Amino acid sequence: MEGVKRIVAVASGKGGVGKSTVTVNLALAMAAEGYRVGILDADIYGPSQAQMLGVGEGVRPQAAGENRFRPLQAHGIQAMSMAFMVDIREPMVWRGPMVAGAFQQLLTQTAWDDLDYLFIDMPPGTGDVQLTLAQKVPVDGAVIVTTPQDIALLDARKGIEMFRKVNVPVLGVVENMSLHVCSNCGHGEPIFGEGGGERIAAEYETRVLGQLPLTLAIREQVDGGRPTVVAEPDGEVTATFRDMARQIAERLQDESSEGPAISFSDD
Repeated sequence: MEGVKRIVAVASGKGGVGKSTVTVNLALAMAAEGYRVGILDADIYGPSQAQMLGVGEGVRPQAAGENRFRPLQAHGIQAMSMAFMVDIREPMVWRGPMVAGAFQQLLTQTAWDDLDYLFIDMPPGTGDVQLTLAQKVPVDGAVIVTTPQDIALLDARKGIEMFRKVNVPVLGVVENMSLHVCSNCGHGEPIFGEGGGERIAAEYETRVLGQLPLTLAIREQVDGGRPTVVAEPDGEVTATFRDMARQIAERLQDESSEGPAISFSDD
């Protein structure tokens, strides 16, 4: 893609595991590490990145030549979403091919400005948008978001298998909501179970990039348009996101340095 060096898809296989929250904070953490970063909200039916980034209702991208749009700027990163194109109250009552077409337009008609990393917030499932992405864009890696719960792990496995089928390396697993922390006493309790992220990472020979707590603050921050990395830049959760961002950058650097040996003849 023009103007983009590396593309990272963030997927879950199912909804409700905090994938969009992880995506926006990972992108902001990567920007905090000094990279130029963008987010593409690929959830056509239920885009959420506009609110999470604090982009006001009715804000529209500017034209950048014929049939192209400039991404919006929020918290130092570039962003594009279907929410910037339509009334947020308007449901997308579209069949699969129309959704895939809309996603392809967002991909090809956004004039990204010299990005080091583009994070794509994938919709739940393994359908039209995922196939369009695999067919149209050279994705450098995927991050799988899950909770420790067995039901979530079932769908996370499908997400990993999908990326494997299209030869996209899985960079690692993010275990979200791994521990509930009481806002009054600080007591931690694994209400969704324990060890799910480690089990699925071991099963597919990848790594756990990080474990995130289930806390009220994280939810309030993204709802208010100031995700945790922005709201608490020196906080413990932000440190976890920045560590995950560094691991992703290192893993992609390793991937790019690997390859078949090239021999040269005396000629």
